[in-house]
Amino acid sequence: MKKSPDLAPETIDRVIEMAWEDRTPFEAIELQFGLLEKDVIALMRRQMKPSSFLMWRERVTGRNTKHTQKRGFIEGRFKSDRQKT
Repeated sequence: MKKSPDLAPETIDRVIEMAWEDRTPFEAIELQFGLLEKDVIALMRRQMKPSSFLMWRERVTGRNTKHTQKRGFIEGRFKSDRQKT
């Protein structure tokens, strides 16, 4: 697992942004930054206020679009310019 100090502030901001996006799966974050879902959860826990973290966890828990294998589609309708794949 990559710890926060090893990640540039811009990278941490981008991971958080991607984690909040409904149609960005955890697999895309892993591919781009090498962070597993559990690493993203740990990063979010460290970087966010407790109430914001809980709100995010409620939002992504069980959300099919956050996991490639659970998605009913291959590609979403939107792709960020800053997303590698």
